[in-house]
Amino acid sequence: MFGLSFLVLLVAGVGWGYLKLTGSIDTFSADGVSGDRPPDTSEGQNVLVIGSDSRSGANSGLGGGTGDVGRSDTAFLLHVYADHKHAVAVSIPRDTLVDIPACKKPDGGWTAPQHNAIFNGAFSVGETAEGNPACTQNTVEHLTGLRVDHTIVVDFAGFSALTSAVGGVPVCLPQDIYQRDLNPKRATRGSLIFGKGPQSVSGQRALDYVRIRHGIGDGSDIGRIKRQQAFVGSLVKKVKSRGLNPTTLLPLANAATDAMTVDPGLGSADRLLSFAMSMKNVDLHNTKFVTIPWRYQGARVAIVEPDAGALWASLKADRTLDGQNAAGKRAGGGSAASGGASASPTAPVSGAGIDVAVYNGTTVTGLAARAAELLRSHGFTVTGTATANAQDRTGTLVTYGPGLRDKAETTARLFPGARTTESADAGIQVIVGSVYAANPSAAPATPTPDTVPSAVADDARSADDDPCSDLSYG
Repeated sequence: MFGLSFLVLLVAGVGWGYLKLTGSIDTFSADGVSGDRPPDTSEGQNVLVIGSDSRSGANSGLGGGTGDVGRSDTAFLLHVYADHKHAVAVSIPRDTLVDIPACKKPDGGWTAPQHNAIFNGAFSVGETAEGNPACTQNTVEHLTGLRVDHTIVVDFAGFSALTSAVGGVPVCLPQDIYQRDLNPKRATRGSLIFGKGPQSVSGQRALDYVRIRHGIGDGSDIGRIKRQQAFVGSLVKKVKSRGLNPTTLLPLANAATDAMTVDPGLGSADRLLSFAMSMKNVDLHNTKFVTIPWRYQGARVAIVEPDAGALWASLKADRTLDGQNAAGKRAGGGSAASGGASASPTAPVSGAGIDVAVYNGTTVTGLAARAAELLRSHGFTVTGTATANAQDRTGTLVTYGPGLRDKAETTARLFPGARTTESADAGIQVIVGSVYAANPSAAPATPTPDTVPSAVADDARSADDDPCSDLSYG
């Protein structure tokens, strides 16, 4: 729920190294990780961090709710660039509408793919207390096209202990906060929880702070994510200011290892230490927090394309949000070679050996035929055109049957902002939307460095920003 990835890993890994411990580290089974994964082509590393708000076990008195089914409160994908000095964390709101691919259940069976489902539903597949991190990983890989190298889960109890072990985290409040701000179902305002202004929080108070939604900022989950991002930056800054030495690390290491469950690739002291040390030089100023490009769709959150696709493509190419190649940047910014990164060449799209059916998902006459002509010009075999069942589609969707993911992704490259999703139906279907109607031209194979939307870059927050710099989020 709270982007603790490289902090938890660094503290836990280095702490284990000092202690020379060989005890067990909690891991989740990799049996549920999909066999249909994106290729491992990114130069950097991708770490998925899932915040679990399960009310079971040690978490029962902290979350303010009931039930023993593991749920994800917030998740984000941390991309650590190949230079090991830059990082960006992309938050995915829990109410985001996504496609959840097939996921393994506790009984060994697999679910059917879900379309337009709520993102945090992936973690609850199987309804177990520990949640389903493999399903969330499958969903993020399917959404982003990025291969997740490691996944960690942080829970309420671990988060509370970590903030206490560090001696409190500085935050700012734009106004007084009362009990009803934390629990809007209360009939009265209740007691004062936080006073206005700068202060330090730890334990239960830190948990209450990051969970406040209705009494601060715009009252939305998006606003809460921004506050959590700022909190993480403040927490990381506090840890680093104390120095990474045995005296400060030992209590933090105990709290950190208790806080998390990791994938098997991090499930030993040696692996945890090795990975943690690879992240220890990530600079706070060069660690950015952003939220996936989004818009409200009723009470839910919809992903905005092609903005999100451009962001994923940038991370896949290991480019920072300003369009630079991280490995080639000078300390003062700019490329070491020429002051800026050059655009990647656009590779031609070849549809040789790929059969595609095309559907018009809009009311624009002749759009399927136009898309079919584009596909044929690139060597695709078009098996037919027709009108889709629904004609209100905005973005283009490419669906594919078993074993056709690579061919579907090749197909999607011709349509700006197109998403791919697995389907129970055989073959590949292209359902074109209004975005294609407005701009019926082929999308570049690799977005150029300046294609990361300016709104995303402008919204980025550094980990070393002053927690009082934006009181609208506390």
